[in-house]
Amino acid sequence: MSSKDLAVSVRGLSKSYVIAHNSSRPTNFREVIVDRIRHPLGNGRQDQETFWALKDVDFDIRQGESVGIIGRNGAGKSTLLKLLSRITYPTAGAIDLYGQMASLLEVGTGFHAELTGRENIFLNGSILGMRRGEIDRKFDEIVEFSGVEQFLDTPVKRYSSGMYVRLAFAVAAHLEPDILVVDEVLSVGDSAFQKKCTGKMSDVLREGRTVVFVSHNMSTVSALCERILLMEKGRLTFDGPAHNGIARYLRAGTASPSVDLSSVTNRRGPNEYGRLTSVSLFDAEGQPSDNFAMGEAMVVELEVECGRRIVPAEVGFALVNPYGVSIHYFVSAWEGLELDLEPGRHRFRVTVPQVLVHPGSYALGLFLKRQGQAADDMVDSAIQLTVVGADVTGHNPYFERYSFSKSEVYCPSEWTHIPEIGEEQQHVFRGAHD
Repeated sequence: MSSKDLAVSVRGLSKSYVIAHNSSRPTNFREVIVDRIRHPLGNGRQDQETFWALKDVDFDIRQGESVGIIGRNGAGKSTLLKLLSRITYPTAGAIDLYGQMASLLEVGTGFHAELTGRENIFLNGSILGMRRGEIDRKFDEIVEFSGVEQFLDTPVKRYSSGMYVRLAFAVAAHLEPDILVVDEVLSVGDSAFQKKCTGKMSDVLREGRTVVFVSHNMSTVSALCERILLMEKGRLTFDGPAHNGIARYLRAGTASPSVDLSSVTNRRGPNEYGRLTSVSLFDAEGQPSDNFAMGEAMVVELEVECGRRIVPAEVGFALVNPYGVSIHYFVSAWEGLELDLEPGRHRFRVTVPQVLVHPGSYALGLFLKRQGQAADDMVDSAIQLTVVGADVTGHNPYFERYSFSKSEVYCPSEWTHIPEIGEEQQHVFRGAHD
């Protein structure tokens, strides 16, 4: 990759901190006095430890590329952004930036509580690197985006926390750098404003700017980023397509997503014949997981305990959206499975070849019944799962925008464009039917 195509180049980046530990902390008053006499200018003997927040990180980012940096708490994400933003400097390695960079690391930094919203727009804009003329030109747009027009001349100390961060983000979002570094600031305000923030970031990407984005919200990362850098314990462990990186992150260190249903209270039915006793979720490789990318396979294991013979029996579950609507049903009888369940324990494994719902949080509602009868046992929201966006079509559709519309299902379809029929063809077509 030539340097003219680069926005960011990082080589051998490392950052260490020295952590001190007291090795002989006094335990009583006499020891305190003795320690102070021995060490009048210090806090006693200390052991020191070198902690590497980042170690040997290498990557390049092209101009106009959107890159998400993800990882567990303490993985080194924020340290990396601070180094990119020149807030702190590396212990080793180098960072080359090709273009003007701006950082949205913490909204509201530089706001003064005694100043009005109007005054803080100019103050905060200047701190973020905007010129006075640029702020004047964008002032109305900033105010409209924030939604605080009515309180613009009120000191911000009287703002609610939501109003404060909305105004702060509105100022920061109207920067026009070549490279924009964003850290967890798209989660400000209510859900409607968060959608607005995500839309603003999408506009920035469409304008061809480079965005480096850190978040724990995988749906937002999936919506905005085409590439993922996965950090683990200060090291870069994955660099590749967004859906692969997110799936790897979600699976790392996942506890077994299994629920014991024997004592849950959100169940219905007379339980005359049996009860649902457990449910577990797995990915296509058989690894426990409650996170799935669109288009991936999901495996559900159900266990029931029958007190009486159930024939013909029917076992199933519904995929329920965040609004409580069952959008998919998976039923044993629909797939031709004729069940004669004797008293005792029975286990079922159900493979869903592709999870084709839009990104978001879902639940499974389970049921056990005799065919043609009401459910003998039913457990609502028995287990939770998360679906993250992925390019299942090959055309990178923005599925996240539909996650708020209650239209959560994607169904593949084939499209063919038929050109408009010309006059001569119309004549032939009509003549064939005369």
